[in-house]
Amino acid sequence: MSDALIDVLLAEREIHRTLVAIERAMDERDWGALGGMLLPDATADLGMGTLMGREAIIGLIRSFLDACGPTQHLLGNVLIAVQGDEATSRAYVSDVHKGTGEKSALTFSTLGDYHDRWRSVEGIWRLVHRTKLNRATLGDISIFERGTG
Repeated sequence: MSDALIDVLLAEREIHRTLVAIERAMDERDWGALGGMLLPDATADLGMGTLMGREAIIGLIRSFLDACGPTQHLLGNVLIAVQGDEATSRAYVSDVHKGTGEKSALTFSTLGDYHDRWRSVEGIWRLVHRTKLNRATLGDISIFERGTG
């Protein structure tokens, strides 16, 4: 196996691990870890317009996840293409969000597709841009509204 092929396989592995780590950081509400996987000037379109910068991206995610109960983001059918220090990936995402308080019996889920761009900076792959395409939603979106209890 050539060194170039080994480098691509290692890059794909690191990007895949980072994809999974981003989802786990959201589910664990580990905003510091999430921030470390995004470039400071990362951008995103998560369905509510373009977000500019790591803090804006985390802020939008927190506005939803801090208001609900447990979540689980699952990835599948991951495709990664590496070109030197740049890469793209696509991954299906299925996420489940549970309500809290008086909404604890409710859930909200999306079926989506992440389209991501990556850059290796000093040997570490970080997210440059994420677009989330939602294919379907299920359940009650009101679980993200802060209620009493």
